[in-house]
Amino acid sequence: MAVPTQTWRLDHGQQTLVIASDRKAMAYVVYWGASLPNDIDLYALVQGQVRDITGGMIDSHSAISLCPVEGDAFAGQPGLLAYDKNGQSLMPQFKLQSDDVSADGLVLIYSDKQLGLTYQAHIKKCLTPNVWRLSASLVADQPIVLNWLAAPVMPAVDHLSEVTEFGGRWVGELQPHIRQWGPSALVRENRTGRTGHEHFPTLLVSNAGTKHTQGEVCAWHYGWSGGHKMVAEELPDGRRQVQFGHVTGSYRGLQTEFKTADLYIAYSNTGLNGISVPFQRLVADELLPQGFTSLPRPVHYNCWEAIYFDHKFETLTDLAVKAAALGAERFVLDDGWFGRRDDDTSSLGDWIIDKRKYPQGLQPLIEAVKAQGLGFGLWFEPEMVNEDSDLYRAHPDWILGPAEQTRGRQQLVLNIALPEVQEYLYQHMAAMLEQYDIEYIKWDHNRVLPFADAAQTNALYALLGRLRKTFAHVEIESCASGGGRIDYGILQHTQRVWLSDSNDAMERLRIQHQSAGFLPLVVTGSHVGPRHCHTSGRLHSMAFRAWVAAQRHMGMEMDLNELTDEEATQLKKVVNWWKANRGWLQTANIWRLDSSDQAILAEQQTAVDGGQFVVFAGSLGTSQQILPRPLRLTALDERASYQIKLHNKDELVGLSRGTLDIKQQQLTHSGAYLMNYGVNLPWQFPNAMWVVEGTKI
Repeated sequence: MAVPTQTWRLDHGQQTLVIASDRKAMAYVVYWGASLPNDIDLYALVQGQVRDITGGMIDSHSAISLCPVEGDAFAGQPGLLAYDKNGQSLMPQFKLQSDDVSADGLVLIYSDKQLGLTYQAHIKKCLTPNVWRLSASLVADQPIVLNWLAAPVMPAVDHLSEVTEFGGRWVGELQPHIRQWGPSALVRENRTGRTGHEHFPTLLVSNAGTKHTQGEVCAWHYGWSGGHKMVAEELPDGRRQVQFGHVTGSYRGLQTEFKTADLYIAYSNTGLNGISVPFQRLVADELLPQGFTSLPRPVHYNCWEAIYFDHKFETLTDLAVKAAALGAERFVLDDGWFGRRDDDTSSLGDWIIDKRKYPQGLQPLIEAVKAQGLGFGLWFEPEMVNEDSDLYRAHPDWILGPAEQTRGRQQLVLNIALPEVQEYLYQHMAAMLEQYDIEYIKWDHNRVLPFADAAQTNALYALLGRLRKTFAHVEIESCASGGGRIDYGILQHTQRVWLSDSNDAMERLRIQHQSAGFLPLVVTGSHVGPRHCHTSGRLHSMAFRAWVAAQRHMGMEMDLNELTDEEATQLKKVVNWWKANRGWLQTANIWRLDSSDQAILAEQQTAVDGGQFVVFAGSLGTSQQILPRPLRLTALDERASYQIKLHNKDELVGLSRGTLDIKQQQLTHSGAYLMNYGVNLPWQFPNAMWVVEGTKI
């Protein structure tokens, strides 16, 4: 190997990143992992990662560079695929022009002067320790066609044998799929035009024994709300690379400037929690508006599953009274208030109040809601249009894609990249926000796009940014048939996500557990659904439904008239508990627990100062053994003592016949004991939740 002309070392939290460039060629990552000694010889690292050559190979290894390109006998997926205006493939030979090293990170600028291409790799330290933000850009002197541009490419560590991606579906988001590295690349191309239920833009690479509290793991998250492509590839020589970028073809037509979204990466040698907690902190402390997490999160009441499209003033005001009595603080009026919207076949795009339902506009309803001490929120689906709408009849040319395309949910997508569409949507939404005291928007997105288009996603960000600038007090929730648009791109423009349309507490418990790998409580909406789950047909107790909702930003979404007195009392009790604790919960770290009992899904929410915590231990089924196994806690001070108590011991059942102290009294144990042995919890039926509170003495 040629002596590298330059090396760069970046340290962040408990991680070290070492990058090298040989004779001004495209740089490559030499090392990414746990912190290295300060005095380590970087050139020795470069030499140490050189691999042998044997029969059947070319004479030297093409590096897995930050941007692998065609033309250099690289055996894997290139990081750049581009063509000139005549369709000729471009195979740049980039040379380093400059490097900008700062306390925040590194910017490397490369060019191929013959082809007129300039490439930049940005590697920045997030304010959050242990999380990096990577992005790449390409500028061409003459317009070119770009099929693929990866964010700076990272190698995957050789000894980490498992790849975990997250698939899913409507009301079944965030399902992990574990695969082994092999001779074929794992290529995932999400062409739905939005983040998608199907392909959460995240990849984990870990060893087989990795758990929440132990093991080694690397994580990638692509912060983009449009179609994305991911490549996890093992080369014939055994080396591995991971690439993320916009879906192939997202950049349409001849252009001169291209940029990837931000790719967020993190490394942990302390288990999955070592990347999930930093990712939570990234969202809470860096991506959200400054000071947002200090504002108390109001308890929501959404009327959708009570009324659907049947809007009646008396019904809505009665629901507002009942919601306030249960402890709700925000009333959200969902779909059906505009145009002539009596079902989902008409009026999307006509953002004018339906005078049949609201002859005096929304003001009487808002006044009635506010009289109960509730804030008011409103549902929009701005990016969509129905053919049965005044907007479509006036502007059929405003849709995205051809007129003869498959419909989705009886609706089409507006081409919001058109300036006139942007202006139309902004003016109509701004008119509502100016006229009425609206503090919250539920922004929905209920069908996939006809094709993936980067311009559509960038236009969405622009529209959200304009509204946020003018109406900074209005919070916006990202909903896309539930969890179809959740990523670190949309979270720079919205303050809440609707994690799933599933109102089944058992399924939602699992979805919330997986979401803790990336999302903090403060942005994650979770509502108490109806007794009879509309999405699964199951029946769950009020206690279970309420405690599952209390794990995140709590709300209610049901017909409140169905509640028995006993259910209403139970719900109000949990709501009051959540409101009493939200001051520290909404900034807490969520540590997922490794349960020895496969029927238990548990997490520990710990205050940022470590002074208190709450454990939610949910039972999803019947244990294989007769009695629950001890549940070990995590992230405690092993030298300190903690007082713990079972908060909801009133939910004990008759078949729990033992004399556990935790049923009767507060216990005191050391942090070491709680982490190494754990807590014995009472026997319980499936679909129930134990809530254990702890305080550091």
